[in-house]
Amino acid sequence: MLPAATPRLRFRPMTSGDLDDMARLLGDPRVMEFYPAPKTRDEAARWIAWNEENYAADGFGLWIIETREGVFVGDCGLTWQDVNGEPKLEVGYHVRTELQGRGLATEAAAACRDLAREHQIADELVAIIHPDNTSSERVARKIGMTRLDDDRGGGGGGIAVRTVLGLRLDRASTGPLAGSDSTP
Repeated sequence: MLPAATPRLRFRPMTSGDLDDMARLLGDPRVMEFYPAPKTRDEAARWIAWNEENYAADGFGLWIIETREGVFVGDCGLTWQDVNGEPKLEVGYHVRTELQGRGLATEAAAACRDLAREHQIADELVAIIHPDNTSSERVARKIGMTRLDDDRGGGGGGIAVRTVLGLRLDRASTGPLAGSDSTP
């Protein structure tokens, strides 16, 4: 299962052959600004292996996103994440620094949202975001998410509190989750 291609992007599974591109992406201090630290090459290899495991177990994970011409853009996809002790389907995205600000993350995240809705993977979709990452929050809001909660567990990544945005995935509702803060 893959998201549909968008006007500028296509998706494909991540493989060990992507290690150079993923190590550059995840090792970039600007891309990883809101993570505890950029990832090493070995950590990027584990990131790829984790996604391959997700594909096998769930049928989805983070996919490589590239232009229609095959230029590496980053990764985007769906993974199960712990939010305050509950498993939640999250859309995640990373775009090469020099390609940020062009709407590519929004385009890719919207395609992943649509895939999750079409395949009824979960009732809701969330984005778990560092409270200072306004660019990532803007992407989540552009695909229809509103603020839901704070994740106080921090996902074990050394971040005390993360902001959680979300939206309903059922086909009858395209709006925010009940009880959510719909203010931008």
